[in-house]
Amino acid sequence: MTVAAPASKDLVIETTALTKQFGSRNAVDSVDLQVPRGCAFGFLGPNGAGKTTLIRMLLGLTGASSGSIRLRGHDVPHDKSAALERVGAIVEEPRFVPYLTGRQNLRVIAAAREPAAHGRIDKALERVGLTGRADDRVKSYSLGMRQRLGVARCLLADPELLILDEPMNGLDPAGIHEFRQMVREFVAEGRTVFLSSHLLDEIERTCDLVAVIDDARVVEQGAIGSVGRELGAT
Repeated sequence: MTVAAPASKDLVIETTALTKQFGSRNAVDSVDLQVPRGCAFGFLGPNGAGKTTLIRMLLGLTGASSGSIRLRGHDVPHDKSAALERVGAIVEEPRFVPYLTGRQNLRVIAAAREPAAHGRIDKALERVGLTGRADDRVKSYSLGMRQRLGVARCLLADPELLILDEPMNGLDPAGIHEFRQMVREFVAEGRTVFLSSHLLDEIERTCDLVAVIDDARVVEQGAIGSVGRELGAT
């Protein structure tokens, strides 16, 4: 099931026939995605379906074998710097310098961005609930805390688009609930959240729209209620 695509100017992510091959195997196979601005968009599929490979292509971390990508209206990889200017991303488990504190890690990252990024550190830590642990070394953080710090890192860019790869890994039920609320707050601010997960329940509870990928191909795309009902019936 698909829905009519918005006009390209209203899309923050648009891919056409996007394909990534490793030898004779297609890790991503002819994927067309249309992600409108200002929504929570779920990218749902089992582990190994191609979710992380597609995210890496969106961010210009690996090249496509064929097809095209437009991010925030810019071509990737040809206009990658402009495309990623206001994009925050977590790809797989976020990595940090373990012997530095959470705050120090964010300062290092902010130094590579515009000067205003430094002024966003405290607010980002507060927003993800890490103010009380900001001056502890990251090596003492749980996986869930590192996921939160990864979101704080994203916020340093004042992102128009957040791309989050399985961000609920390691969170307890209370943490998942708080994360869901945070995503909805981002959307209310006019941001777009592209959220990959293998958990149908969390995508249904968090997202407005969804694309379902299975065996490297998108098999469903549309409003979360319609797609969720179809998946529940299979």
